[in-house]
Amino acid sequence: MVGYDPNSPATALTPEEAALAGSVAGTVTRALISPLDVIKIRFQLQIEQVSWRNRQGKYWGLWQATRCIMTEEGLPAFWKGHIPAQLLSVCYGAVQFASFEALTELVHKQTAYNSQTPGVHFICGGLAACSATVACQPLDTLRTRFAAQGEPKIYRNLRHAVATMFRTEGPFTFYRGLTPTLVAVFPYAGLQFFFYNVLKKSLESKDTKSKGGLHSLISGSCAGVISKTITYPFDLTKKRLQVGGFEEARMKFGQVRTYYGFVDCVVRISREEGLRGFFKGLSPSILKAAVSTGFTFFWYEFFVNVIVSLKSS
Repeated sequence: MVGYDPNSPATALTPEEAALAGSVAGTVTRALISPLDVIKIRFQLQIEQVSWRNRQGKYWGLWQATRCIMTEEGLPAFWKGHIPAQLLSVCYGAVQFASFEALTELVHKQTAYNSQTPGVHFICGGLAACSATVACQPLDTLRTRFAAQGEPKIYRNLRHAVATMFRTEGPFTFYRGLTPTLVAVFPYAGLQFFFYNVLKKSLESKDTKSKGGLHSLISGSCAGVISKTITYPFDLTKKRLQVGGFEEARMKFGQVRTYYGFVDCVVRISREEGLRGFFKGLSPSILKAAVSTGFTFFWYEFFVNVIVSLKSS
């Protein structure tokens, strides 16, 4: 089970061990879900409606977008920004799971609450994700910029992107979209850990024959879909803010907008694109959330078990 478990016969994980398992789980998962992430970001940044019935924009459907990107930019385009994305996954997974294990252990030992209750997982999961977000936001901004640019490329590589952004936009540009990210990440991650805890226990109580890995995969996938659907508008707002000052690279994809902060972004999306505008790219995002969250928890528990086995032997 994820989090500090007082009833586990194994020795509790150290922060370093939890960080190692979290970073490896994030790395493996990121490599698998990168194409869905690129398509989701393209949808989120499109001003025109994403609809196969009303085909105004460049992208109007999941399969159409896949074919379009493949034809115009080639297969490697689905892994644009993969280096900063992998750095993000390593950093985020390490900080999030190390923080989560430490927080659940602290709650269990310093309060009257059991560390394995869903409510504790919601609070600790949200706080752990906020810590990881602050630590990794610059990498997330870089990943978004790379995934958003078309051809010809504005940024040649990671070093060029960092130098150009720092020189032309200043150091705070790496933290664009931090406000909506923090507002969204606490409930999103909290709900992930909450529903994972509830669903995993429910599956294990009803099906004792299946192995834990399958339970982790199913519970994580369902938790990812539920939490992503509830908090999706914040993710879209964050992506719009992260590409501010990057309008030149977005011209060929259709209309572009410059937003002056979180409130301005929300108001203009609501006025120009309506309520549906906040859910552009939801379908690939839900698919990505199901795959990424399921695999993240699956691989995390897998590598935790490997570490525990090595320690006991």
